[in-house]
Amino acid sequence: MFVVIFGRPACPFCVRAKELASRLSDAGSIEGYRYIDIHEEGITKADMEKTIGKPVETVPQIFVDQTHIGGFTEFDQYVRDNALATEAS
Repeated sequence: MFVVIFGRPACPFCVRAKELASRLSDAGSIEGYRYIDIHEEGITKADMEKTIGKPVETVPQIFVDQTHIGGFTEFDQYVRDNALATEAS
């Protein structure tokens, strides 16, 4: 599975999401991840709302294999629910 994280600079939950995705990638639990800085890329909340199909109030917004998961809390729960390892063996 591949994770895409839409975030912004200085966002603590964006940092946590990147760290979790990095640990998952290092452990081989996911195929990789991409972090997209919405400010650098010129992506607005309205742009994300069109893709997600509902209002976007916060970042990060996280997708797993092109399926919208939610923010960091939902991503963390997804990892737990799917028993994805975050520690390299």
